[in-house]
Amino acid sequence: MKRLLAIGLPVLLAMVFIAGCSTTEPVTSTGRDTLGLQVQGAINTFKTRRPSTVYYFNHAYAYAIFPNVGGGAVGIGGAGGRGEVFQQGKLIGYCKLVQGTIGAQLGGQTFAEVIFFHTAADLADFKTGQIAFDARATAVAAASGAGTAANYEHGTMVYVLPLGGLMAQASIGGQQFTFVPLGSHGTW
Repeated sequence: MKRLLAIGLPVLLAMVFIAGCSTTEPVTSTGRDTLGLQVQGAINTFKTRRPSTVYYFNHAYAYAIFPNVGGGAVGIGGAGGRGEVFQQGKLIGYCKLVQGTIGAQLGGQTFAEVIFFHTAADLADFKTGQIAFDARATAVAAASGAGTAANYEHGTMVYVLPLGGLMAQASIGGQQFTFVPLGSHGTW
């Protein structure tokens, strides 16, 4: 385990640093249009494969959706993806997800993720980077169509839908988010 930490921790930190240095907002109109189409496709997929999400897409105060998060792991892992944030049905900005994990894990996967926010205060926490999620022990076989959901906890509800790949993990780590409002060209 010491060897895994000695090798894996610097690699994991480098992955998080590199992912954190890129822009969150798609810089071209084509990039924004492509992301918008992917987001709409992911919303439709969530509504079809997880009908319980229809209510939350229509009634949550806001939501952030990541249509395609990709990641992989061999002892240490990382994942990342970009998405859009909607408040009461209107696009208000872009977001980025960076995930890092360490532990017993192997494989690669892609997944879509949506985070529903119960109140304006919950959205404000997300926008200021005050929300981070712990990674959970999972065994996701994408071909089986497995997905998870949780009730509102601390003002958020997260749904994840596997899109492809195979990942087995029992790890610790977390997800960190960055938000950029529409029209801003900030970088992180």
